[in-house]
Amino acid sequence: MKPKIELLAPGGDIDAIKAAIIAGADAVYCGLDSFNARNRAANISFDELVGAIRLAHQYDCQIFLTLNIVILEHEFKSLVKLLNRLVNTTLDGVIVQDIGLLYVLREYFPTLDIHASTQLTTHNAGQIPFLKQLGASRVNLSRELNLREITALAKVGQQHDTLLEVFVHGSLCIAFSGLCYSTSASAGNSGNRGRCSQACREEYETTESGNNFPLNIKDNSAFFDLPALINAGVYSFKVEGRIKGANYVHTVIDSFRKQIDGYIETGELTQDGERLYKVFNRDFTNAFLRGDLNQSMFIDNPRDHSKQHAVEKFKASQGDAISVVQIFDAKQQLHADKQQINASVDEKIAHLSIDKIKLTLQFASEQGQPLTLTVTTAQNDHLINADNATKTTVLTSQSPMQPSEKLSVDQEAIEKRFKNIANANYELVALDTAALTDGLSIPYREVTQLKNDLLAYLNEGIATVPEVTLPKLEHHPKPSGQAPSLSMLICDPADAALANVTDGDIYFKLPDAYKRGCTKYVDFLLENPRLIPWFPAVLIGKDFDVALNILEQIKPPLIVTNNTGIAYHAQRLGINWIAGPLLNTTNSYVLLSLQQNFDCRGAFISNEISKQQIRHIARPKNFKMLYSIYHPILLMASRQCFFQQSVGCEKPRIDNGCMLSCDKSTSIKNLKGDSFAIDKQKAGYPSIYNQDQFLNTEIIDDLSDLFDGFMIDLTDIGAGDRQSPDKITLIKQFEALLSGQSEASQVLASLVPESTYQQYQNGL
Repeated sequence: MKPKIELLAPGGDIDAIKAAIIAGADAVYCGLDSFNARNRAANISFDELVGAIRLAHQYDCQIFLTLNIVILEHEFKSLVKLLNRLVNTTLDGVIVQDIGLLYVLREYFPTLDIHASTQLTTHNAGQIPFLKQLGASRVNLSRELNLREITALAKVGQQHDTLLEVFVHGSLCIAFSGLCYSTSASAGNSGNRGRCSQACREEYETTESGNNFPLNIKDNSAFFDLPALINAGVYSFKVEGRIKGANYVHTVIDSFRKQIDGYIETGELTQDGERLYKVFNRDFTNAFLRGDLNQSMFIDNPRDHSKQHAVEKFKASQGDAISVVQIFDAKQQLHADKQQINASVDEKIAHLSIDKIKLTLQFASEQGQPLTLTVTTAQNDHLINADNATKTTVLTSQSPMQPSEKLSVDQEAIEKRFKNIANANYELVALDTAALTDGLSIPYREVTQLKNDLLAYLNEGIATVPEVTLPKLEHHPKPSGQAPSLSMLICDPADAALANVTDGDIYFKLPDAYKRGCTKYVDFLLENPRLIPWFPAVLIGKDFDVALNILEQIKPPLIVTNNTGIAYHAQRLGINWIAGPLLNTTNSYVLLSLQQNFDCRGAFISNEISKQQIRHIARPKNFKMLYSIYHPILLMASRQCFFQQSVGCEKPRIDNGCMLSCDKSTSIKNLKGDSFAIDKQKAGYPSIYNQDQFLNTEIIDDLSDLFDGFMIDLTDIGAGDRQSPDKITLIKQFEALLSGQSEASQVLASLVPESTYQQYQNGL
């Protein structure tokens, strides 16, 4: 039996969507002007979306809509208006990042199929059932996973009836998707809101290892790994590229279509992939998929590599000793090839139209006979002579028309109800009431039913879904008179002694990585019951297994987790848990979802949002709201090594030992003079931090009535070569500030001179 493999294409504008459809995509994902993570794409209007759906369905292709950003509280009103329109289309699915939106979709719009975005950073076996419980039918995996890890997660997906998508081609982020705040903190453009400024593609001052683009990695391509991915159990092969044009989309999708079909038919790979180099690329790598993270993944040029490839290919065929003229000729040939691609794609999509279908309504009535409505729909002029281009159907009322002196179903009554029937799919070109007989009537509820029957017919037989209004949220206050408490985060076992100088909660940050079967943290936490385990955002493979074993062995009364896989198992084990700050909570519906679905007891509110954006969040009953007021500002974390291209590294590739033993730190500086600390603690992922620490003392005056507690981060992560303030002094000053001693804010400012709270001021 041939496996069902979906080829999922990007559609940044209408021409790209058409190109994907005609190239053989099984599905296309696209975005509207709002609520999607590619603001730099052209994107499409609602009417264009409906036209694209209609066009795609004619070619047995599906359309998925991206709603893949974090949602702010005030946006739900307009978002629900959009959802009320979407449920009355034949849209095939929505792609979502925000947990609050997942909740709203499952509770109020159950007919919309939900796909979990790669922005949810799905990478372990606990996250798939977590997302399934929230209503997701499929999950797009993190791009950093290797084949062994993907295979294991595909089995979990099968157990939970969840389909898996994997990116097989296109741009790669060096950071874990959904965990990159690089341009949010430095430029106010959050990648979690579709406004990434691509700091990873920027030029930096030449590093010690001689690189000017130390964060820039090649494009991803699994073109020759398709058999392995099919065998792994992947359902959907997803191509990145919503800011790319129609020529790019058609070339890539057509190439993958032929490769997939050829392999399924013959058991062999039939395509050489050369066409992929004729459109934009930064050269290609499949190193994440192979689990071989080495320096060859980087390229010191973020721009189009196609010319360089053409020259290198020519050299390979002619020998290195080629002339300048020959190099020019190779580039000219590539230019001609690109022109031919553009012309060919333009020709192929020229006949494809998303124009509205022309709609004619003709009413007739006769005493003793039902009211009849003849519906005629006609495709665009160029399709008039095509099969099924013009369709006619007749709808009738249940009751016969009877004489009535008071009410008459006449021209005025019909036009009042039907003249605005045109929607995004149809253009009403004629409303013919000439055959209506005056003085006849039926119950007006039947006229309404006839209108509903018409709407269902125009929506491919699907009944119109009534408009949904979200119920008003209840704002539950925190316990009366309770002042916010101070908590702190540590990661050094020696800092457990800080328990002697404070009564506040102390969170102990567990590592990202472990030796297989590691039990030392079980013993440590059992010996220090005061410490509350804090689980990191990324836990892959064996590291998730060890972290889960820690949870199961200790069964602490409370944990904080930034990883939804750990949250899923905490609920199963009956362990109270709090959502950490890296879950990036920005709205009330996230809180409701976590509480109602997973018995969550509290959450850290996102540090990306402003005072006003926080103020409107509604606290659920018996739920804690927390906020981190002092911490290093994480810009990005990566599975790849930041040191290879900055200070250099003697190791040719990353291995498990790197994660467990490396604790290097350095910095890079962009051409504007901004310095960024590259830091890696033992058993942690390489990370980049802002040059300023986050220090927000204003929130204590602004929003103490809203929050149950404020946290300070004492882990020393991201400090670079700076001397960190004395921890006991910091604790005492923050405690003084919370007790009302306002002068402590000046002391703290002097202790942390390089600080900012710009995100709290600007928000998203």
